Amino acid sequence: MDVPIKDESIRLGQFLKLANLVEDGAQAKAVIAEGLVQVGGEVETRRGRQLLDGDEVVLGGLVAKVVTGEAAGTDDLPGERVRLS
Repeated sequence: MDVPIKDESIRLGQFLKLANLVEDGAQAKAVIAEGLVQVGGEVETRRGRQLLDGDEVVLGGLVAKVVTGEAAGTDDLPGERVRLS
């Protein structure tokens, strides 16, 4: 799913919340620290990692792609979230 952002970049923790892959910052921090998040096919453990247009984030089998500028359009944001056990 494409997730539009307003700026040229966004931090990974913020993006996970925006894409509704997690419920809040605490959950974002936890899933990142546990190595459950991939960016560009590699595990990412830095919550502050800057994501740019076209970056793909994977969590729990869900893929969210960063879209900026004109390509961002007005698509609705996804509503599915990953639940921690």
